Amino acid sequence: MKKQLAIMTASLVLAATLAGCAQPAQRSAAHMNYIGADAAKNMAAADAQVDTANASFSGANLGEKNGLSYYQVDFTANGREYHYAIDAMTGTVIELSSAASAQQTTGTGQQTATAGQQAAAAGQVDENQAKQIALDHAGVAESDTSFLWVKPDYEDGVAVYEVEFYVASTNTEYDYEIEAATGSIRSYDYDAENYRPGQQGVTGETKSEQEIRDIALAKVPGATEKDIRLKLDHDDGRLLYEGKIVYQGMEYEFEIDAYSGAIQEWDAESIFD
Repeated sequence: MKKQLAIMTASLVLAATLAGCAQPAQRSAAHMNYIGADAAKNMAAADAQVDTANASFSGANLGEKNGLSYYQVDFTANGREYHYAIDAMTGTVIELSSAASAQQTTGTGQQTATAGQQAAAAGQVDENQAKQIALDHAGVAESDTSFLWVKPDYEDGVAVYEVEFYVASTNTEYDYEIEAATGSIRSYDYDAENYRPGQQGVTGETKSEQEIRDIALAKVPGATEKDIRLKLDHDDGRLLYEGKIVYQGMEYEFEIDAYSGAIQEWDAESIFD
């Protein structure tokens, strides 16, 4: 009896040990398909059009968000700070942000002058020039954007333009801060919203994205598809659409249940507040 008990105990210990090893082994197998930190650094630098020899990297750490593994790559180059999220499997740029470093004097970055900046060389830029500077930098035509708006503002006492636009074909949002006096880009963000490799869209018993758009647009008479932006999100295990409409100087933010189409939140305010 004691011998049988000892055998059973040893078997249980071995099973527990193997079970404990299985999960790390599975993670290691998945990691074998990752591009690696060095490749992520190279891809981030290439996207920023920076030579890796001139970049000072502070990290390329592996992280995970919503089940997606990515490398967080941070570096400085030419007086700017860059922060990238790079898909660990494909090398796709998921997010990026860039701003002049604390040591960089405003407006002295080594940027190639765009058409908008050249037009503004004789004086302060206007809203149309600020918009064009952002579009030129992103390499996006205005006709390919929706939800495009420009808002004058102040940042640390400096007059700036905030420029925001959305490109539906890539499901990407761009945000720019442009200095009004010089046309220089103080900061910019790029966000591939709700990114999934090979994403095929929403499945299951949910409303279609177009149905959700129609529900939201019906609340703002006169607004069209060019004025709305949506993204799919999760809240306590349920799917919902978060969105924004900008129309005639007003900004509407909302949340709509993806299953029922019920409007859960709706806020409106002037874009000039």
